[in-house]
Order: sequence, then structure tokens, then C-alpha cells
Amino acid sequence: MDALKPVSPLKLVATALYIAVWPALMFALAGDVRWLEGWLFTGWLLGLCTTVIVWLYWNDPSLLAERYRPPGSGGQKAWDQAVVYAIGVGFAAWIVVMPLDARRLGWTPPLPAAVKAVGGALLIASALLLFRAFHDNTFLSPLVRIQAERKQHVISTGVYGFVRHPMYLGALLMFVGAPLLLGSMFALALAAAMTLLLAFRTIGEERVLAEELEGYDEYRRRVPYRLVPLVW
Repeated sequence: MDALKPVSPLKLVATALYIAVWPALMFALAGDVRWLEGWLFTGWLLGLCTTVIVWLYWNDPSLLAERYRPPGSGGQKAWDQAVVYAIGVGFAAWIVVMPLDARRLGWTPPLPAAVKAVGGALLIASALLLFRAFHDNTFLSPLVRIQAERKQHVISTGVYGFVRHPMYLGALLMFVGAPLLLGSMFALALAAAMTLLLAFRTIGEERVLAEELEGYDEYRRRVPYRLVPLVW
């Protein structure tokens, strides 16, 4: 397998600009820079991304380099390439719909403060799960592949001790929590579609891991839940 070079400072700057595009797009579509909930979500997104990237840069540079691996490389499964692109399109649509619905066009009536508070709580839980997934699993590639060149093995500690795919669970909490905080029921419909897409990827990924990663079957027996504890 091909080895990856460390992530350069120039790539990090480009990543920072790329991340900043999403909240900028949201406010442009909302047409209102006084949108408090939009600023709360922006702070959440930028804070989480910055924390994860800085932590990986100093503590796990090999995983950071793996996260920059382009689709189609490193032996990624062909079916997963289509899923990765679909997730990217779904995320972009989700980002676009929320400000249009909640602020500019007002498709969704104003939601109660309690509902927005629930959305904020889900985002906090999402951030904790996402950070811990990166912290606990040095093999957390964005692609479904076996990292033989990095001597990949089963990770069963930390958040992986109670659910097999904590990063996906964190993503689902984000996809639900942000629309509740921002006030967009239409984005919740996209969240449902993203949930189905992630569930499909989970099933395919687990098939690969069970067939090609030693010890994964035993791990599945010890940790029975894929995404949601006590549910599935």
C-alpha cells in the first residue's frame, strides 16, 4: 500500500478556508448576520473541526494524513467511493436547506425554545462522540479499506466499548441536532436520508471488517450495537 506524507501547513490552511466556506454560505443564504442560532452552530462547527485537526496534528499525524487520503486510493472498496460522494452531496444539501428554511424563506414555523435547546444538547453530545472517536481510534479512515500498511487492528476501548461506529453516531446526532437548533424541519428530512445512507455504509463496512480484519467477529459479539446502543 502507498505510504502517505505528513500533512503540510499549506494543506492545513486550505482546510481552514474550506471549513470556513460552510458557515459563510449559510449566512449568505440566510441573509441575516444577526441569526443567533446560526452563530451558535458556526461556533460549534469551527470549534470542533479546529480541536480535532489540532489534536491530530500534534498527537496522531499518521491518522491526520489518512484523513486526507483521496477517494479511490489505498484499496478503498469501489462501492464505498459512490457512498462517499453521496455523503458529500447530502451534507452540502443539508447545509443549504437549513438557512433557506429557517431564516430566508421561513418554510418551518418558529420552533419552541425547548426544541432548540434539545438540538443544542444533541450537538454537544455529537462533538464529544466525534472527538473521542478520533482520540480512541488511530485507524479512523474516511474510506472503507483495510490499512495493512499501518498494521490496522481492532479498537475496542473508549467509545468503541459501547458502540461499534461512534463517529457515525456522532454524525447522526449532528444531522438531527443542528436542524432542531436552527429551526428547519425540512433539514430533518435530509437527516433521515443521511441516516439511511450511513446505515447502508455501516453494513458494508462491517462486512469488509469481518472478512478481512482479524478479531473483528469477536469484537462484534462483545459489542453488539452498530450505531445506537440498545437499538441497532
